[in-house]
Amino acid sequence: MISQKRLRNLSKKKLFLYGGIVFIFLIGIGVGYAVYLVDRTAGTVADSHEEVGRDNETSPLREGHVDPVEDNVSVLFIGVDSSEQRDNEEESRSDALLLATFNKDDSTVKLLSIPRDSYVYIPEVAYQTKINHAHAFGGPEATIETVENFLQVPVDYFVRINFEGFVEVVDTLDGIKHDVPYEFTESDSNDDKDSIHLYPGKQNLNGEEALAMARTRKHDSDVERGKRQQEILAAIASKATSPSAVFKLDELITAVGSNMATNMKFNEIRSFLSYGLDEEVAIETVNLDGEGSYMNDGGWYYQVEEDSRAKTQTELREHLDLPEVDHNSDFAEDEDAFY
Repeated sequence: MISQKRLRNLSKKKLFLYGGIVFIFLIGIGVGYAVYLVDRTAGTVADSHEEVGRDNETSPLREGHVDPVEDNVSVLFIGVDSSEQRDNEEESRSDALLLATFNKDDSTVKLLSIPRDSYVYIPEVAYQTKINHAHAFGGPEATIETVENFLQVPVDYFVRINFEGFVEVVDTLDGIKHDVPYEFTESDSNDDKDSIHLYPGKQNLNGEEALAMARTRKHDSDVERGKRQQEILAAIASKATSPSAVFKLDELITAVGSNMATNMKFNEIRSFLSYGLDEEVAIETVNLDGEGSYMNDGGWYYQVEEDSRAKTQTELREHLDLPEVDHNSDFAEDEDAFY
């Protein structure tokens, strides 16, 4: 697991997580060719804009619309298993789900990794199954509804990026450093079976290798997989904010923009710059406890412990400065109470 010391060191480099991919845009605002990059970034964000379809684009768990400048907000990062070869971005299942909450007063970020096999209620289809199926049932909107229903925490914004974007960003950065825990083989982004073969030890991973490391779960659990994803995304953030990355901003913007969808507008993305400029910003990783098992339908699911879910819910709501949910109320007990 990432140490708090390492996370604080990364935060001083000013960017982070899957947002490290998205907030690459923000670096360009302060460098020599800022005008060009800001114009380019604004156009890229506009091309990538995709609304969720909610009333006033606001979570039903909010009393009103939020603004990243004035409010504590959340962003759901959705990694999807799609590419030009698959041509199935809207129908694909999510391969990674990370919910980040941002507290403007404390300059803190909490990053929750949600196991892809978590057994949850999906409002879009009105039954329980793996949480990663939600995106296939209804894209970002169904995924957001499911996460909100599961945690009773509002999702204000989403960012979806596909495998190609992930691979291109890491390759543009000339790879990332990572300590591979064990030898394994994994398919690449084109589904070529066992085409990626890694050995244990600290090494520089290219885009396909980093993706394989983030995806594999052959030798450990879904929870450990989520922790690896957090580590890899932190490594991307660290590399993206290094001095050598400044001259790659144009390529990075291209890599992100052509493989991303978000409901954030350019001004909203730019509002997150305050976190990047704060030398004391701290990032804390959060994980859901539970265990995996086979169920009567023959499928393998991750059963999140109720105490862990309640603790995580409380922690994230407090971080957003929202009141605690009354678990004894009929509203809290109804699985599809929000929708």
